[in-house]
Amino acid sequence: MVDLKAAIQTAKFVTFLTGAGVSVPSGIPDYRSKNGLYAHQQNPEYLLSTDNLQAHPADFYQFVKSSMYYPQAKPNVIHEKMAAISNQKGAIVTQNVDGLHTAAGAKNVVEFHGNLYRIYCQHCHQSFDYQQYLKSDRHAADGGILRPDIVLYGEALSQQAISQAITAVGQADLIVICGTSFQVAPFSLLVNYAQPGTRVIAVNEQKLMLPFKFEMIQADAQAIFAQL
Repeated sequence: MVDLKAAIQTAKFVTFLTGAGVSVPSGIPDYRSKNGLYAHQQNPEYLLSTDNLQAHPADFYQFVKSSMYYPQAKPNVIHEKMAAISNQKGAIVTQNVDGLHTAAGAKNVVEFHGNLYRIYCQHCHQSFDYQQYLKSDRHAADGGILRPDIVLYGEALSQQAISQAITAVGQADLIVICGTSFQVAPFSLLVNYAQPGTRVIAVNEQKLMLPFKFEMIQADAQAIFAQL
């Protein structure tokens, strides 16, 4: 079995690439499993699309409000160990929009798809507290519709996030993929920016089939990170 602890100890710079599976032990469902966010939804991608937000803002708001906010969720051991390691010698690039990497104390985090807890008015771009958003998606002062600062289907990624993610991957001599099937582009393409010879280790309960050289730790990530 791959010795993740030894690999991290000998690495000069570790970049973690994380997905929804990292937050499942904190009580946040993933997207595509049988009990995930998209289960029992006819067209889940449309629900989280810019088209739906523009055409049916009430539907968009209801879905996001009822399905995506878990303010009681706390960082788990995966978040905590990644924070400690990345603060010492590395970075975290995450698909997650739950803010738990930062809540765990991680300083060098790239939120590739944004953050649910950052809210702004589409009309005036004023920022709001997420708790206000959970009460209403309208800005009383100008009638603007509030929304979370996350990347919806049909929207472009932040150029700043792309640039920061590429930098984080390019600096690494060890990349650890965790809690993601690593199938969704452009996140899955980030490894293309790794330096030649960079070691890539994936930690996931299901075996991954990836189109590049990597080492697989097929196990529960919580158990693996608890041992680090």
